[in-house]
Amino acid sequence: MAEMRVLVSTRADPKIDPQAKTLIVDAALEELKKADKALDQTGDSRSVSGSNLAVAQAHLDMAHSLMLRLAPLEVVRALLPGLVSVVREHLCVTDLRRSQVEKIEQEVETGSPLDARHRELLIDAVGVARQALLRENLRVRSFVGIVYGVFAALTLIVIVVAVLGALFPDVVPLCFGPMDVGIVCPTADNSVPHFDPGAKDLDSAYGDVAKSRDYLVIELAGMGAAAVAAAVTLRRIRGTATPYNVPVALALLKLPTGALTAVLGLILMRGGFVPGLSALDSSAQIIGWAIIFGYAQQIFTRLVDQQGQAVLDAVGGPSMLQSVTAQHPEEPAR
Repeated sequence: MAEMRVLVSTRADPKIDPQAKTLIVDAALEELKKADKALDQTGDSRSVSGSNLAVAQAHLDMAHSLMLRLAPLEVVRALLPGLVSVVREHLCVTDLRRSQVEKIEQEVETGSPLDARHRELLIDAVGVARQALLRENLRVRSFVGIVYGVFAALTLIVIVVAVLGALFPDVVPLCFGPMDVGIVCPTADNSVPHFDPGAKDLDSAYGDVAKSRDYLVIELAGMGAAAVAAAVTLRRIRGTATPYNVPVALALLKLPTGALTAVLGLILMRGGFVPGLSALDSSAQIIGWAIIFGYAQQIFTRLVDQQGQAVLDAVGGPSMLQSVTAQHPEEPAR
């Protein structure tokens, strides 16, 4: 901010009308003041939110554009490589403004002077490029907001399931009745010989053995496995310069998802939907399968991870593309 204030206050084209110069300088300093205010709202630079950073960056970009209008053409020429880089990073190869900026770059490299028309083209192209960056950051912000919303909803469901399981452990007990073992639940077992599947009191027998902590234990096991899966996934996610932490949001989403998949997986096993695995014979096996189902949430959240990486890759995506006008012809051999 301080450097920008110095540039605005000292680097002025002497050809500019003094009245216009005063208006531009005042406007640029006001934008810098607004940027400082956006960053100082929390009083702690370490806790500045992504939205505050976006607002501050928008005001700083506006001040930079005003500085370009105020600076001599020699200064604009010196800043040309950086301006061209911003345009290439955020405008696609088919954008006419990008083509014009690259054409100006080629003309300057061949020794052509920079004029007022070139200045206007550069300011317009850079402004549009920064607007494109702002839209990209807004898409990232929207995606992170959606992920956090889903995380909050799933967390609420996990809490409700744990509470209902504690209040009514006999309604849908996570218990199994293997042959010659008795009834086995996540945190308790009964060595009474196996009940006849056709007996009317089988479910009530499961309910007698089930404990109020069964659902909580299964959810914690699934959540722990999901946390391991989240840690493994983070190594494949590349960082970003955006102020919105997409990887953390994606990692948090896995935790309640793992808790729910652990519970639902065991219910499916108890219902006989997994052939050959409908009669677990120990509490350790039940918890072990809960861990497997918790880790298996990766099957469902992998698509969200891919979408998150795609959103991050879209920030400054066109930078890797080179337009035909930006390609310099090879020098002929001498």
